[in-house]
Amino acid sequence: MDNLFKSLNDEQVRAMSANKRSKIYRKGELIFREGDHAAGLFCISRGNIKVFKTGSEGRDLIVRLARSGDAIGYRALISREPYYASAVALEDAQICFVPAEEFFRYIGDNPSFTMELIQTLSRDLRLAEERILRLAQKTVRERLADALTLLLDTFGADPADPHMVNVHLSREDFASLVGTATETVIRLISDFRTEGLIETPGKRIRILDEKTLRQIAGHTT
Repeated sequence: MDNLFKSLNDEQVRAMSANKRSKIYRKGELIFREGDHAAGLFCISRGNIKVFKTGSEGRDLIVRLARSGDAIGYRALISREPYYASAVALEDAQICFVPAEEFFRYIGDNPSFTMELIQTLSRDLRLAEERILRLAQKTVRERLADALTLLLDTFGADPADPHMVNVHLSREDFASLVGTATETVIRLISDFRTEGLIETPGKRIRILDEKTLRQIAGHTT
């Protein structure tokens, strides 16, 4: 969100602040639903969010993870199409909502903001394409290693523990991120523990051997 709105002038910032609405979403609460009409832009002030699609068999696939400072829902807003996915709070989160008419006013009045938006959409398209390739070409073990490093890159480490990933994900969410059955993820997490790559205190993940995980994931150095 900071990068997306950094080109707004002072007047536009004041207008956005006056027109936006802030709401606390509790853990597990739905922010928007796949198929609903996009009425505005959601900006995450605090908390972590998952964006996911539900397949024909009822299984969810996480297509994006978002954190404080990110904006969500803008693709559907710009294309004037229904949401292609749903968004849910992974933890208690504070989210601001900017109405559509206010958002489009920025596009009409500020070419720099329009360019920031185009760059953001282009980056998100690239990331989506890369994710599709990973799901199609990598083994489940490689995808789990990739997911673990993605979580570390996205959310960082816990300030109190430099090896602890700073997000809580259920095993079901891990399965949705990796694109496999929950039972498979549980077995592979156990394998990674045995190999000394991670620890799992409670529902947390502590990365013990980041270098090897990245090698398993197929990341180039």
